[in-house]
Amino acid sequence: MICTGCGVKIQTGDMDGLGYAPPSSLEKEVIVCQRCFRLKHYNEVQDVSLTDDDFLKILNGIGTKDALIVKIIDIFDFNGSWLPGIQRFAGKNPVILIGNKADILPKSVKQNKVIDWMKKEAKENGLVAKDVFLVSASRGHNMREAAEMIDKYRNGKDVFVVGCTNVGKSTFINRIIKEVTGEGDVITTSHFPGTTLDIIEIPLDDGKSLTDTPGIINHHQMAHYIDKRDLKIITPKKEIKPRVFQLNEQQTLFFGGLARFDYLSGGRKSFTCYLSNELAIHRTKLENADSLYEKHAGEMLTPPRPEQLGDFPELVRHEFTIKQAKTDVVFSGLGWVTVNDPGTIIAAHVPKGVQVLLRKSLI
Repeated sequence: MICTGCGVKIQTGDMDGLGYAPPSSLEKEVIVCQRCFRLKHYNEVQDVSLTDDDFLKILNGIGTKDALIVKIIDIFDFNGSWLPGIQRFAGKNPVILIGNKADILPKSVKQNKVIDWMKKEAKENGLVAKDVFLVSASRGHNMREAAEMIDKYRNGKDVFVVGCTNVGKSTFINRIIKEVTGEGDVITTSHFPGTTLDIIEIPLDDGKSLTDTPGIINHHQMAHYIDKRDLKIITPKKEIKPRVFQLNEQQTLFFGGLARFDYLSGGRKSFTCYLSNELAIHRTKLENADSLYEKHAGEMLTPPRPEQLGDFPELVRHEFTIKQAKTDVVFSGLGWVTVNDPGTIIAAHVPKGVQVLLRKSLI
């Protein structure tokens, strides 16, 4: 059985997998997968995760077209949601960079400063963006302006929206649809002649289209190592409240059971943690840290959940000497800790495969 909406093979076993349809729907004359059903009845475009090879084929295809590319990143997880090599795949096509989830940054942060910071980071990652913009797709902040900016830069061309999983790309697309079509219009799958679960084309007034590409898996994102139910714990939904810790040398902070921050030397200092408000932080002495983790991972130190501990990767230690004042120690997909003073020596522990890096402080 094939989904009439997108052509994928129907399956009833894996609710999160491609082509899932509830068993009861198989008795109907026209069978559609859950993704197409939600698209038709709720105007929701859901992310689809394809393999790296699948996505490379799509990206290579975009480079051969004459189009505008809109790259969505999660401003809270800039490095974890970055797509490497985007400029190469874009070919000669212009790229607009849009930072989503701007509403979760503390209100004291000036948007212009964040945009300047994004431009600098993008350039260092090999992308010279035509323009950089901040939005909150979930709350609708700046979305009308984003739609107008896309229309201006596309200059009568097709538009391709690209981004990693969990950056809010689907929410962004759905908001754009609302802005373009108006609240009252009902969008059905007949408007979306998407090919076999890789792209969805949304027609524009001038005969061109806005194309949604699948969410790409960045393998070093923390989200891939935890239970889906715990995503809400590590993914901020509202403004993050900075948590400041005064630490003596040889003290440790645990971020749930997912990561840890060791303060090794530099005298008594304060460190500011920017993580989801839901994620518990536990302080202990460095000498007790290993045994605390052994005894309490999955219980007091959670996520991960107890049943995940057998498969959860070991925490790998990365040591850094901070060379610049105001440096962020970034735990990819989790948040960051701001270190104020040069000469401070710290160690960061993250699951094997997850990135840790230093950057000039965002806040």
